[in-house]
Amino acid sequence: MRIATWNVNSLRSRSPQLLRWLDDRQVDVALLQETKCGDSAVPVDELAALGYEVAHHGTNQWNGVAIVSRVGIDDVVRGLEGPLPEQFDEPRLIAATCGGIRCWSVYVPNGRSKDDPHFVYKLLWLDRLRADLSSRNAADGVSLVAGDFNVGRADVDFYDAKRWHNKKHATPEERLGVEKIIELGLVDAARSRFPDSSMFTWWNYVGTQFAKDKGLRIDLALASPTLDRRVTGVWVDRDARDPVVVSAESMTSSGEDAKPSDHAPLIVDLA
Repeated sequence: MRIATWNVNSLRSRSPQLLRWLDDRQVDVALLQETKCGDSAVPVDELAALGYEVAHHGTNQWNGVAIVSRVGIDDVVRGLEGPLPEQFDEPRLIAATCGGIRCWSVYVPNGRSKDDPHFVYKLLWLDRLRADLSSRNAADGVSLVAGDFNVGRADVDFYDAKRWHNKKHATPEERLGVEKIIELGLVDAARSRFPDSSMFTWWNYVGTQFAKDKGLRIDLALASPTLDRRVTGVWVDRDARDPVVVSAESMTSSGEDAKPSDHAPLIVDLA
């Protein structure tokens, strides 16, 4: 079984890439973030033609999360438990059971900057996510909590740790928010297997950042111990982020936006 998490940075722009990628990589479950669309813009028919069902949580051109599965989608839950302040009530979380695995697609707020109210919202959101996962006993089940966490857990997750020191994505407060989630009993599937590897999942569009591998590891796959014992491989699909590869592949499709997402998919293979 193959589960992937991917911030697609607009489903409208990258539906052709997503459909081709799902088929090429034979992904069973895809946890998507930043779909940037309402439910009506999701390519339900095209996904169905490939054998996939989809559950989506999105309202407009911002945020949005989805779960795409060819092994079933049951017990869909959208959003965090309880109300949020209206200005921060955004579609950033969706959960469903797919092929016997409880999956969460997570899109943590960016935070913008340390002195922005959105940064406080980010910390609150991480606390609320922890509470949700705790109340649903995520660490005790067969579970995968994955997505764009917008936090690098340690210096190895940054191409230049000094440059990012105590800045957004790397502050002690953000890291603590993620660590508290992991302390529920979840396992960082990539880092536990590759403690010294960069495993970057995001690269800025500016200049040649991707070509020079100046990236960040801010997309995580957190597995319950029961599921982690089934993991046979964890890898970053860099081809899906490579502008050269994406541009070459898009030549076979007319009218497609050849620009990739700024994130690469993180793939977890299971026995």
